[in-house]
Amino acid sequence: MDADRSVTGPHLARLLGSWRSSGPAYAALARALRLLILDGRLPLRTRVPGERDLAEALGVSRTTATAAYAALRDEGFLASRRGAGSWTRLPSDRVERKPELSRLSSQSRGGGVGGEVIDLTCAATWAPAGALHAALAAATAELPRHLPEPGYDTAGLPVLREAIAAHLTARGLPTVPEQVLVTAGAQHALALLLRVLAGPGDRVLTEHPSYPNALDAIRAVGARPVPVPMLEDGWDLDMVEATLRQAAPRMAYTIPDFQNPTGLTLRAEDRERLVALARTTRTPLVADETLAEVRLGGPAPPPPLAALDPGGETVVTVGSMSKAFWAGLRIGWVRASPTLVQRLAAARATVDLSSPVVEQLVATELLRDAAPVLERQRAAARARRDVLVAALREHLPGWRFAVPDGGLSLWVELDASRSSALAALADRHGVRVAAGPRFGVDGAFERFVRLPFALPEDVLEDAVPRLAAAWRAVTDGASAGPATPALVA
Repeated sequence: MDADRSVTGPHLARLLGSWRSSGPAYAALARALRLLILDGRLPLRTRVPGERDLAEALGVSRTTATAAYAALRDEGFLASRRGAGSWTRLPSDRVERKPELSRLSSQSRGGGVGGEVIDLTCAATWAPAGALHAALAAATAELPRHLPEPGYDTAGLPVLREAIAAHLTARGLPTVPEQVLVTAGAQHALALLLRVLAGPGDRVLTEHPSYPNALDAIRAVGARPVPVPMLEDGWDLDMVEATLRQAAPRMAYTIPDFQNPTGLTLRAEDRERLVALARTTRTPLVADETLAEVRLGGPAPPPPLAALDPGGETVVTVGSMSKAFWAGLRIGWVRASPTLVQRLAAARATVDLSSPVVEQLVATELLRDAAPVLERQRAAARARRDVLVAALREHLPGWRFAVPDGGLSLWVELDASRSSALAALADRHGVRVAAGPRFGVDGAFERFVRLPFALPEDVLEDAVPRLAAAWRAVTDGASAGPATPALVA
């Protein structure tokens, strides 16, 4: 198997950090490298530096590096071929986890064995009732004007394209309606982009961890996600550059604002470098902005990624009403060059002629006066976030997480690598969670779980003690069957 990219000795040394511990140095180094692989911070199919280069970067003897690599090869975490070097892999008895698809379960305060389960797999806001009702009434009044027409508009109603363009312009991304294609949500937008820009056998660069449904969409067109690990405080742009140049992906997918699931935001200077890399390598860069409007505090975020490429030739923006307004309003969009918008509209016509007229009119009304609605939605999300943070600190003090400045979930590091076991056992305690590996490739992130704060505050307060009981059962060695499949949103 060929490697997707390589990592230098100094880069790997930075990833390893303080790796030394008691016992033989080679064993400590092997343990640290194994953990990088299992956590997804050192992706699979990555060529590692030669033994001499690693030894020099770490300031150890070559014998130590050689012994560490040998131990990892014996355990199945490295493969080697003469003349091709060594690259990361997983032992043959560890298989890639398949995507889990099923329904969303009921959201209720009832619980326990045989009762309703509190679902902590869905990161989506509840509807702004008053504003939504007013928008629906206005849309209904506007509908008669559209009845003499067929109702088919593959690119979207002109009035909505104008509203989206004005909304993006107000956010610092000058946009004209010809750059906008209306879709049935952000997932539909991404599926169309993959249909046009990628195909069977192609590589698509993704962050690691990333949004599970995006990873599934990539696989659905026969392409392969090529993950680039996130650092604790941001993006590993050295690894991004190596992957763009060496793996030559047909497309790159990123979530630059309140990244799902980590909650991180790409810094302004890193945005400039990322766009420059994409432009230099001629890689279309898809920026998923579905969470960009859900800002809960902290410093003002940088301008939109596409502001560095206003013509949309390199950076393609995906947006949606679902996270900031209501998940049930299935309206999203693509913001790109007019040429790409036309190609996407032509591709869409083979599977989906247009979005529903009434929903497009509702979205138009909401976007016309979005500021007060968004502020109320943000205030509600902020309150729920703070409730979840307080409950976790009280009931599960050993779990680590950073409080995000935006988004709809916490990315929580457990105090043991038992995420899948927790997901399998949690239903018995009246709560449902998505295991960390659902957000990764090749079984990574067993030490993590994503916990959304989308439910009402009293429900979240009820959910955490149940979660704590499930975690105690896991750490006490209770057995469990496979996790109940969950649709992660």
